[in-house]
Amino acid sequence: MTYAASDADAHRAMALALRVGELLLGSGEATENVSGSMTRILQTYGMRQVEADVNLSAITLSHVPEDGRPAATAERRVRRRQPDYDRLIAVHELVGEIVAQQLPLTDTHERLREVGLRRPVYPGWAVVTSLALIAASAAVLIGGGPIVALSAFVATVMGDRLGAWLARRGVAEFFQLAVAASCGTLIAVLLIWQRVPVQASAVVVGAVIALLPGRPLVACVQDGIAGEYVTAAGRLTEVVFIMAAVISGIGTILSIGVLLGVPIRVDVVPVAPLSLAAPQLLGALGVSLTFAVALLVPPKHVVGGALGGGVIWVTFVLLARNGFPPLMATTIAAAVVGLLGTAYARMVRVPAMVFVIPAIGPLLPGSVLYRGMLEMSLGELSKGTLDLIEALSIALGLGAGVILGAEVLRALRGRGLARRVRPASRRTRGY
Repeated sequence: MTYAASDADAHRAMALALRVGELLLGSGEATENVSGSMTRILQTYGMRQVEADVNLSAITLSHVPEDGRPAATAERRVRRRQPDYDRLIAVHELVGEIVAQQLPLTDTHERLREVGLRRPVYPGWAVVTSLALIAASAAVLIGGGPIVALSAFVATVMGDRLGAWLARRGVAEFFQLAVAASCGTLIAVLLIWQRVPVQASAVVVGAVIALLPGRPLVACVQDGIAGEYVTAAGRLTEVVFIMAAVISGIGTILSIGVLLGVPIRVDVVPVAPLSLAAPQLLGALGVSLTFAVALLVPPKHVVGGALGGGVIWVTFVLLARNGFPPLMATTIAAAVVGLLGTAYARMVRVPAMVFVIPAIGPLLPGSVLYRGMLEMSLGELSKGTLDLIEALSIALGLGAGVILGAEVLRALRGRGLARRVRPASRRTRGY
């Protein structure tokens, strides 16, 4: 094994660790895991006095040699953050080989370049189709029929293509998301205007679920619990802006519809029935399965993510039927999925988010979000605000529940195993 015995080797090792960190963070990995992976790589190559600073858009490494050589600091910007769980798994596997001292430093850069340039595991049309199928499955989950599912599918494809058209012209992502959210609302308003006998609002709910930020939300909560407060705040800001874009798109079309006299009513907003019947189970499984494809989960792991959607829905329904409030039932169901998903991920040696992120799809608060925007569009500002707060609370409950399940598993592993030092694990007793 080649260790960093010279300044040149040290700089090559730092460049390697920075590139690994960029790929991990850009693929959706949590800050704690990014820092840990970079630190382990540098320690493998003989660099002990290393500090890693990771935030949402930049990664910094500093090395202070103990032998009196000059200190070195390097930074890399993370300009593109696109979820690609196939690439995420490949980077983790490469890090494992490096730490096991199976790769010399001279070979790692070429291997990493191959990982960074690998083709997506699914073609572009499959990803677009999967996003549309998320919306269609969510529409089925909340009780919509074939016409509603087809309308949600068409609305999502139309919104995605319009967003891609805007992206090619340099329009900010905020407006891309707003336009995508407005497409589902527009089709729903048209269905209501034409008095088509279907649950038109389910089109909006399905299209919205395909846009809600489940992945960054879980990463935000994970960073906060792990003590990475700066990055957690940055991720929370990202989540808020995504939610604001979706709300803007929905609210604009609803307001126009109300002004034009379209009979839109709050009492017809669909809510997923607390049922374990075939439509709800298939809808939950479908949301998670297509969510996994959209996140580029490798085919051999897609089924695991889909089964997680079934588990979280069954758990939520059983808890809600037994009197648990929706927020508590959501959090507990997410914790169950976090525990089981993390345990299974460790068995197959892949990151836990490969399974837990698709699994939370069925419980994303699309109905509550739509109801809140509709109430505000109809002038009921206080009710609408409360519903939007409820939607955000449910979303945060999902993220907290997933991480709670993982933390329970961490606690049960025992003190005999190697424990990563994290700021949030130190006892401060609140002061």
